[in-house]
Amino acid sequence: MAAEKDKGKLFRVSGPVVTAKGLNAKMYDLVKVGKEGLMGEVIQVNEDKTTIQVYEDTSGLKPGESVETTGKPLAIELGPGLLNSIYDGIQRPLPELRKQKGDFIARGLTAPGLDRKKKWDFKAAAKKGDDAKEGSIIGTVKELGTEHRIMVPPGLKGKIAEIKDGSFTVEEAVCRLDNGEEIKMMQTWPVRKPRNVQRKLLPNIPLITGQRIFDALFPIAKGGVAAIPGPFGSGKTVSQQSLAKWADAEVIVYVGCGERGNEMTEVLEEFPKLSDPRTGQPLMNRTVLIANTSNMPVAAREASIYTGVTIAEYYRDMGYSVALMADSTSRWAEAMREISSRLEEMPGEEGYPAYLATRLAEFYERAGRAITLSGKEGSVSVIGAVSPPGGDLSEPVTQNTLRVVKAFWALDAKLAQRRHFPAINWLTSYSLYIDGMEQWFSAIAPDWRSCINRLMGILQEEDRLLEIVQLIGSDALPDRERITLRIARMTREFFLQQNAFHPVDAYCSPKKTYMMMKTILRYADLSYAALDSGVRAQKILDIKAKDKLNDVKFEKDHETLLKNIEKEMEKEFRE
Repeated sequence: MAAEKDKGKLFRVSGPVVTAKGLNAKMYDLVKVGKEGLMGEVIQVNEDKTTIQVYEDTSGLKPGESVETTGKPLAIELGPGLLNSIYDGIQRPLPELRKQKGDFIARGLTAPGLDRKKKWDFKAAAKKGDDAKEGSIIGTVKELGTEHRIMVPPGLKGKIAEIKDGSFTVEEAVCRLDNGEEIKMMQTWPVRKPRNVQRKLLPNIPLITGQRIFDALFPIAKGGVAAIPGPFGSGKTVSQQSLAKWADAEVIVYVGCGERGNEMTEVLEEFPKLSDPRTGQPLMNRTVLIANTSNMPVAAREASIYTGVTIAEYYRDMGYSVALMADSTSRWAEAMREISSRLEEMPGEEGYPAYLATRLAEFYERAGRAITLSGKEGSVSVIGAVSPPGGDLSEPVTQNTLRVVKAFWALDAKLAQRRHFPAINWLTSYSLYIDGMEQWFSAIAPDWRSCINRLMGILQEEDRLLEIVQLIGSDALPDRERITLRIARMTREFFLQQNAFHPVDAYCSPKKTYMMMKTILRYADLSYAALDSGVRAQKILDIKAKDKLNDVKFEKDHETLLKNIEKEMEKEFRE
């Protein structure tokens, strides 16, 4: 029974934001509202009035109903059973809720984040007498092909008095310390608080995505942050799904934050069918999905981003590289705007709260590559989609995101209309990670950086020349510029375009990426050399071997094909 001081009465109801009187609660405490015990969180304390954001539909609530505080902040359960799960924004398992009340989530429904009945085979990694401190690994559990490392929960330390192998539920103790404390496989963590690490590392190792435009021109580091802004229909969701499938992260956390129901349905139907290219197992075996669609309560949407990043940090602490896909942070910002307006706070630009930039920075700051408390190296890479209204990149969410991310992948509706996918605009996108990762890429090829710089130079020159072409036509251009336009077109069509649904072209290794760049630049060198020796431009443009480059994308034996193409090109140029 809660003490009377932990209870209050509803005083005012305004959508998902309610006010209680006589409640003795702290900021961010979790509370239960009304007869149905709706979950909510304290977001403002003003003398005897406490403002609460409720994570569920508040229709039917009325002043006078009771409100009770739990005395704890919103926290989620972490342990075996997270992978292959589908949660809502506050870690209620959606399949479990469906069993209780059907397809629509009824108010007041709750279910634990982790299955209480399932037994897991625990194998001890520590022994009696070992020191156990916060974050140290005491044992392992096999979780769908991933080794789930059981760590000492925060705040506990001592010498191990007893530890045993066996089959346990998440609530049963697997280890006992000399001070009497028991360690279970499950731990809880408040979602708004970043998990501790020993130290952060420099972002100098790339997160290989298998997408040529990202890996070559705009790479992201492990532990890095990237934003994909783009208008409706430009391919944000497909890009994020490709990244989830092919990026060399060991665990994927996908947060569908405020997306339309039909888009989230596609993700929920697609992901279980996708197979992991490395293991051949379903991709869901190393994925956690958090679905909070636009018709779900707005307050839970605001919490969903924190739930996702906390799960990502938990797997990072085990020593895994984790990729977090947030789709989309714009809907998260809109949830903050709605709650802020109900609190009658002073609005900032376009009605967003004045603290929008701070919240975005706090979220992205939780990414990083680090040495964890267990001494292992882990990383959380965050890729956030931004959905600016009408594709306007000058709006506040995009601009404030730009201040904190180091890789910016701008999607272009015009490229999508021309069926150029991924529709990343190479002129407005950028990555600030390239310099730090130069050493890693130079191990693949010493001239990797110079190849990228040359290709970017050709694409920028094409943009300048196209303005002239619109005025006078391409035939009026000098021969050298006509050849530059052809090389740029080859770069766009043969190199930057990539078919996300083709079994071979969906993933391109760094080595294949380099070889394709090198072959295009070899054609460029031969073309300019032939032109300087007096060959007419039309003859150079008629070289047939270069057109076979498009076939390389779809061939498994690309090395042989590229070598043959290069030999044919050189032969045609000699003739």
